[in-house]
Amino acid sequence: MSVIEIKKNVFSVGAVDWNIRDFHGYSTSLGTTYNSYLIKDEKIALFDTVKRDFKDDLLYHIGQIVDPEKIDYIIVNHVEMDHSGSLPELINIIKPEKLFCSKNGHRALLEHFHQDDWPYEIVKTGDTLNLGSKTVTFIETPMLHWPDSMFSYIAEDKLLISSDAFGQHVASTEKYADELDVCDLMHQAAKYYANILTVFSPNIQRLLVKVAEMGIEIDMIAPDHGVIWRDEKCGEILAAYDHWSRYQSADKVLVIYESMWKSTEKMANAIASELSKGGLEVKMLNLKVNHRSDIMTEVLDAKAMILGSSTLNNNMLPVMADFLTYFKGLRPKNKVMAAFGSYGWSGEAVKHINQAIEGINLPLAHPGVRVKNVPTEENFEECRELARAVVAAVKELE
Repeated sequence: MSVIEIKKNVFSVGAVDWNIRDFHGYSTSLGTTYNSYLIKDEKIALFDTVKRDFKDDLLYHIGQIVDPEKIDYIIVNHVEMDHSGSLPELINIIKPEKLFCSKNGHRALLEHFHQDDWPYEIVKTGDTLNLGSKTVTFIETPMLHWPDSMFSYIAEDKLLISSDAFGQHVASTEKYADELDVCDLMHQAAKYYANILTVFSPNIQRLLVKVAEMGIEIDMIAPDHGVIWRDEKCGEILAAYDHWSRYQSADKVLVIYESMWKSTEKMANAIASELSKGGLEVKMLNLKVNHRSDIMTEVLDAKAMILGSSTLNNNMLPVMADFLTYFKGLRPKNKVMAAFGSYGWSGEAVKHINQAIEGINLPLAHPGVRVKNVPTEENFEECRELARAVVAAVKELE
């Protein structure tokens, strides 16, 4: 990653991780970046650090602009280890005058690094830091996506350093959103939102209101992962976050399933065929070949999900249990649900899926369809009836 000047005397100095493929359960097939920003003014400030393995990259990039020991301040917008892992070593080298963080950030730094002698300076929303020609305004953003999270806004540059919000897990030599294919980039931004921020959607709505009330002008958003949004692209990602955080969705239904000996898959095909007659977009997602985080990206704008699993040892198949655990943690809203599955001699999969759905407080459009062994034409009609019930429930959502 080369150093770039994103605004006058504001530099991107972070690192690219081309090889990471899993981010605690989220598939990162395009890698990611750990972005860090340096402002060179009368006072020199570093905004976030990088994952510990990339400390030398960060120091090399800083060294192209200034001797690291001349940095005056470190701002910790987010304590998660991909942004603070190299912090102890950086503090030993830089010996900053002050280490700025939120109140929750201070607590998290103590819990992570157990260093009570660092030069902490606790800030809250509206507090400012004068660097000379530039002023940093801090905005607390708790639970976006950790309790400690905050933004740093530089009014003179209309620049928002946005921590883990507005990011994407994309490794690239390009640094700006307008340098990448817009469809691919927005898909990655949607995937990031779906798998990290969906559960915090109400907080995002409150944040957007707060930013509007503060009268903040933004023409560049610099996140901690991925590329930087500038000019009209800022409006596009802000509009997308507003849309996603309102749980707005398309007329789309997902049939998500796993099958042992094709019987459940045959049921899935019958359901999908009937759904398509209802004028809905239908996507079939076999859990054997679709990663949970890619499925969650589809969930983001779907109105309905129909889950199918064969029964194994009186329960659903492990991949379905895995998906439901992941799904439950993200707590999507405004979805219609139903379940189906085949079995050999017991048949509890549908019951367990329904119980999981009810535990997430999502409505069931149908009690579910269970088929013993291989489905008959009569069974396929039951599947079609389930599909029609889902279509009707989706229409009611409108």
